Order: sequence, then structure tokens, then C-alpha cells
Amino acid sequence: MSSKIGVLLINLGTPDSPSVGDVRRYLFEFLNDPRVIDINPIGRFFLVNFIIVPFRAPKSVKIYKELWTEQGSPIMIYGESVKAKLQNELGNEFEVELAMRYQNPSLDDVLARMKKKNYQKIIIFPLFPQYASASTGSAIDKAMKIISKWWVIPELRIISQFYDDEGYINSVVEQGKKHSINNYDHVLFSYHGLPVRQVDKVYEDGKPCDDHNCENEITEDNKYCYKAVCFATTRMIAERLNIPKEKYTVCFQSRLDKDWLEPFSDKVVIEQAQKGAKKLLVFSPAFVADCLETTIEIGAEYQELFEKHGGEKVQLVESLNDHPLWIEAVKNMILKEV
Repeated sequence: MSSKIGVLLINLGTPDSPSVGDVRRYLFEFLNDPRVIDINPIGRFFLVNFIIVPFRAPKSVKIYKELWTEQGSPIMIYGESVKAKLQNELGNEFEVELAMRYQNPSLDDVLARMKKKNYQKIIIFPLFPQYASASTGSAIDKAMKIISKWWVIPELRIISQFYDDEGYINSVVEQGKKHSINNYDHVLFSYHGLPVRQVDKVYEDGKPCDDHNCENEITEDNKYCYKAVCFATTRMIAERLNIPKEKYTVCFQSRLDKDWLEPFSDKVVIEQAQKGAKKLLVFSPAFVADCLETTIEIGAEYQELFEKHGGEKVQLVESLNDHPLWIEAVKNMILKEV
């Protein structure tokens, strides 16, 4: 029997290539997830397959072509690098695997390989610092559905969020220190958006997120509320970088409609330009690797938007990618589970 411990890193995913077919397959799998678009299944089927994917795929192909490098998709490049460097740090007692929730390497294929190893323990580590049902919840749900069919299920440990981990926070801070924050007029902490109804579902008392003081404190009730932990993440980073509260804004990007978490990042960019800001610094603490939402949406689209309204420079703070401090942080979080 193997005495090794399996480590399963899970990130969101990427098309296999920026071709129309691969992008459509990725969007189809992603948007048909009931944890992502949590509406009536029939309504979701028609919305995704007859409206969103047909109209969004051509635009997404163009954007993915801008994102793609000679080596491929950044989220995959950095994922493989983190996997290799983490394996080196953890040593022979561990075996590290990387899977994507959507597309490849698929959870089905990676877990099928891990099943054969007969590990004494498997640590499931979705790479999403702040818990959301549409990201962390979906990854855990899919992994557990696969594992539940195994005849022998080893001891399992799940890292469901790590927004308050010291190593993670210090890694973000270190990336922020590459920039002279005092040279910027305002700082944005931009997180991926969610429908308001999804954060409201967290609460068993029937009250909406807005009634739980999520912008100011973490409690037993809101510790898994995405909005609450995003604000908490920001407070910890801002404190370590000595950014006063009046100089930063927490905002949410990549929305699909108006009933999503506010303020919207693109609106904040416009408002700052209209107030006379010339230079913005933008953190994206929900993304541990550079991707479409960071490199293109913030780095390119927000830059264009800012300039259009009188601003000059939107500076994206690089994601953690494969920074040594981030590798160390992941290693220490895994060792705590052992």
C-alpha cells in the first residue's frame, strides 16, 4: 500500500486553444454548471446554448488570442509551474497533481490516475482564495462526485478557502511592493463578480448579505460569504501596505447583468477618471494566476476605458503566478493538513 499523500490542485480552466471550437467547448461546459448559472435547468440550457455561447464565443476567441502566448494559456503555464515547484518543495512523500474544473487536464482523468495510486490521504486544494459556490464549491462538488464512486475512499482533506492565510496575504503584498503605491491616485481591489442571489444563499437566517455588515467584519454567519471575505482580504492587504481606507475601493468585475455585486470595477475606473485621477493601481486578489480577467480585462480593457475618460495609466499588480513566496504558502497550507 502506498504511504504517499496525494495533492490535487484545482483551478478554473482554459480552452485547449483559442480556436472557435475549443472556446465554445470551454464556455459550454463552464456556463452549463448549475453552480455558475443557478437558475431553472431548462432556462439555463436555452440561455447558455442558444444565446450566450453563440454570441459570446466569437468575441471570446478574439480575446483569448490576445491572451495566448507561444507556450499557451497563462493559467495553464503557471499551473504546471506551481505543480512542479511544489512537488520539489514537498518531496517524495507527496505526489502533486493539477486539474482544471472545466476542460483539460480534466478532474475525471486526473482523479482516475490518482485512484490507481492508492494514497493514504488526498488533499483537495481549489486555488480560489475566497470561497464561492460557483468556483470552490463547484470544484469540490465535482471532485467528490467522482471520488464517491470509488470502492475505496481514502482520508480526504479539503482546503475550501485561504483568504486569511498569512503566506497568501504576504505573497500578494510582495507583488504590491513592486509598485510605488504613493505614486498612484487611487488603488482598486478588483474581485470577480457574482450574482447577489448567490451570496444571499449563504445565510441560513433568511436575511440578505446586505444585512450582515459584510463590508466591515467577519463573523460566524458570514465567514463563507464571498463579499465578506473579499472585503476582509482587502483590509489585510491594505493594512500591510499602509494604504489608507480613503485611498482604495473594493469592486467587482466580469459581471453579466445589473444584479451582481457592486460597485462594478469598470464603473469605478470611469468615476476615478472623471474625478481627475491619472494613475490607478489595481490588485486582483481572487486570481492566483494571470488570466483573461487580469491581463485582458484589467490590463487592456480598463486601460482603454480609463484613457477614454481622461485617465492615463491603469497598472495591474501581477498575480501570484509561480512566485517563490506563493509556492511556500501553498506548501505550508498543505503541510497543515498533514
